[in-house]
Amino acid sequence: MPNSSDTRTVIVTGSTRGLGKRIANRFAESGDNVVICSRSLSDCERVVEEVEEDGGAAHAVEVDVSEKSSVENVIDETVDRFGRLDVLVNNAGVNIRGPAEEMAPEDWQQVVDVNLTGVFFCAQAAGAQMIEQGDGGNIVNISSMMGSMGQQDRTPYNTTKGGVNNLTRCLAVEWAEHDIYVNALAPGYIMTEMVEQAQDDTGFDRQDIRDRTPLDRFGTPEEVANCVEFLASGDNFVTGEVLTADGGWTAFGWGRKDR
Repeated sequence: MPNSSDTRTVIVTGSTRGLGKRIANRFAESGDNVVICSRSLSDCERVVEEVEEDGGAAHAVEVDVSEKSSVENVIDETVDRFGRLDVLVNNAGVNIRGPAEEMAPEDWQQVVDVNLTGVFFCAQAAGAQMIEQGDGGNIVNISSMMGSMGQQDRTPYNTTKGGVNNLTRCLAVEWAEHDIYVNALAPGYIMTEMVEQAQDDTGFDRQDIRDRTPLDRFGTPEEVANCVEFLASGDNFVTGEVLTADGGWTAFGWGRKDR
């Protein structure tokens, strides 16, 4: 079932909740075919039902992004269902916090496997499909503003996000000849369930975060979807870039507006 000339097929990993779900919904609202994938097939199917109820086209696939064969299965199912692949959004990610000197090897490896190796496996498989199709494509890797800074008790997360940023640059250079655009989006504090949990874990409250954000507020999933939509458009002469959407946090450094 090939898509029509004005309809794209989009894979969004980790798209059953939070930012991933909003990003997937944005593509569906734009009339694109969307592949919903995460570790839970039942959660994927629930989101697909919601998309279809709103008139969109979606397909559910279970995936473990740290397993190459699982990732390749997503690409195969996508092409079988919709005929091609136009956009990949690498959104799946995990975060395990703790002092570096106490970090268990298995915890370190889990974050690396999902946040960095998983992004590579997905991009590798998607890139190969796009090269075979011969008419380009777009890959957007969801990074984090933490990928460009040090932070206490977040060594695995920040390190992998920094790796995602440079992986993005490398793939953009390598695949430019195939008209494949590869970019990363590095959000700051966006109001999602994950951020709510982070506040509980770190002792940060909402005012602490706002005091460090020049725009004096959290970002929204809708704003993240806006950024992804721009990066995935492929008509902007932008590739190999890391777009930071953090309300000015990294520009401000570790200052506070009340000091």
